[in-house]
This record gives sequence, C-alpha cells and structure tokens, in this order.
Amino acid sequence: MSMDHGVKVDGRPLVFIVDDDAEIRNGVNDLLESVGIEAAAFASTRELLEADLPDRPGCMILDVRMPGSSGLDLQDRLAAKGDAKPIVFLTAHGDVPMTVKAMKAGAVDFLVKPVRDQALLDAVSAGIKRDIAQQASARSIRRQLELFATLTPREREVLLWVARGRLNKQIAFDLGISEVTVKLHRSNVMRKMKACSLGALIRIWEALPTDIRQGGS
Repeated sequence: MSMDHGVKVDGRPLVFIVDDDAEIRNGVNDLLESVGIEAAAFASTRELLEADLPDRPGCMILDVRMPGSSGLDLQDRLAAKGDAKPIVFLTAHGDVPMTVKAMKAGAVDFLVKPVRDQALLDAVSAGIKRDIAQQASARSIRRQLELFATLTPREREVLLWVARGRLNKQIAFDLGISEVTVKLHRSNVMRKMKACSLGALIRIWEALPTDIRQGGS
C-alpha cells in the first residue's frame, strides 16, 4: 500500500512512482513492497511536485510520456532545482534519442514496458545506492565548506598555494611574509580543516567546489 504523500518519515529508502496508468502504478508499487521497499505513487508530475515529499534516500520511477508534463520534463525541472534524485525511466515508446537524452541527464536506466520485474528491481537498487552515496558526499562537502569558512583570508591564501604544490619558502616569498609565519598559518589550516596529514588536506581541498578552489575564497 502506498504511503500518505504528506507524511514525513525518516528511515528506510523510499521510491517515488509517477505514471498516469493506475495499473502500472499499482503493479510497480506492489512489486517494490513485496521486497520490502516502501513506495509512494503519483498520477502526474504535477501531483509529485505539489506533494510534501519526505527527505529520505531513494529514487524515482517515471513514465516518459504522460498528459501534461512528461518524465523528461520533470527530470529537467528537478535538475534545475538542484535535486539530483536518481531516476529510472519506464516507457512504452522508447527510442534512441530519448534514451540518450535521459541517460546523459543522469538517469539510472531507461526501461521499456512491459519490464521484467528483476530488471526494474536491479535499476531501483542501483538508484537507491547512488542516492545514498550522493547524500553522503553532499553532507561531507557541506561540512568541509563550514570548516573552510572558519579560515582567515591569509589562511585561505596559504591553503591555495599549498594545494598547488608550493613549498613554505616559496609561499613566504610570494606573500611577502616569513617562512615561520607560513608554517603557523599552515598549522592553523590543518587544525581548522581537521586534516591529519598533508595528503588528507589535499583530498579535502580537491573535494571543495571548483569556484572555491579557483579563487581560494
């Protein structure tokens, strides 16, 4: 049985099904719940967008062609909002250009109806795993940005040059400060960024957004 659209519950993965065909919605929902995967079904992309969706790991199963906004349209809208929830497409009208567009935009898979149960379950499993990994990565980046924000402008400069492979004495020359001061700044950066080694600091730096790494601020 599908969950109430408005109930926010944390915990197990949740899969959103969007298909205007009630028989398909119910069949996919029953298949997922038969293997212990909770699902929420919607008859249109508008219904999904208007719902109060819980923030839980999972993926979306979208029909490509529906009255009104299509599954591909929804994929574009979610991407524009920064919602990278993995998507598995179902269609009875699959063609090569549509598949290429969907996959290039990040779809997990593009399955043609009638789909084999195991193929759909495999795709959903891959989507859930991708979402869990994406959420973990996003949390890590948010934490690293919070730590980066605690650095002083000078510490950010030193970090930038360290990440570019400059030696302490080279950084001291470039910034017009003493090598001892560079070492102090570098030590403060390591402590504030919670890096146990230079290698760890570089990995943290490389994980930061490109605009941060390019500007160092």
